[in-house]
This record gives sequence, C-alpha cells and structure tokens, in this order.
Amino acid sequence: MELSVFVIIIGIIVLGLFGGFVFLIIRILMALLKYIKSKTVREEKAVIRKSLGDALREHRTECKMTQEFVAETLGVSRQAVSKWENGTSDPNTSNLIALAKLYGISAEKLLKELENPNAEKRD
Repeated sequence: MELSVFVIIIGIIVLGLFGGFVFLIIRILMALLKYIKSKTVREEKAVIRKSLGDALREHRTECKMTQEFVAETLGVSRQAVSKWENGTSDPNTSNLIALAKLYGISAEKLLKELENPNAEKRD
C-alpha cells in the first residue's frame, strides 16, 4: 500500500513538473510571436528616435553648443544629452521644451521635423 501511494505522489509531481514545463514553453512561444509581429512597430520607433536624436544634434551644432553646455543649462548630465542625440533614450516633455527654447526654435517646430524626417528645414 505504501509503495502505491509513493508511486502516485511521484506521478503527480512528475505531471506537475511536465505541465509547468509545457506552460512555460507555450508562454515563451507566445512572447516570441508577439515580438516577431511587432517588427514594423519597433522599426518605426527606431526611425522616430533616430530622427529626434538627429534633430537635437543638428540644432545643438548649429547653435555652436557643446553637450556639456546643454547639460549644464538644463540641469542634466552630459551623458543624458548624448543618449538623447544617439537615440538611446528620449528627453521628457519639460526637457524637450527647454531644449527647443535653448536652440531658439519652438517645440512645435522641433516636433514637426519629426513628422516628416525627410523634409528639408524651413526657416
């Protein structure tokens, strides 16, 4: 009697582990599918991020400012400015407005450049 109870308990444990393993594999496959399907969205975000970084770098160099100067003026680190320009991260709204003001353009104009990244600059 004790052996059959032991076998049943081991069987339940094995089924539980197998079920957990199958559940984990299914969740991994679902996440992978979602990631694969989001390729176009990720590419669009990369273009926008790149465009924002390019626009910020372009305006900073036109104003003959260094990343250090921009960082000190905004009260952020130079690395933060570098990340914004490289597209690694995006400035928050208040920093974006401060950047536009520092570069002598409106935030609206800066954002319009992102709507059509291939458009030529208009003064």
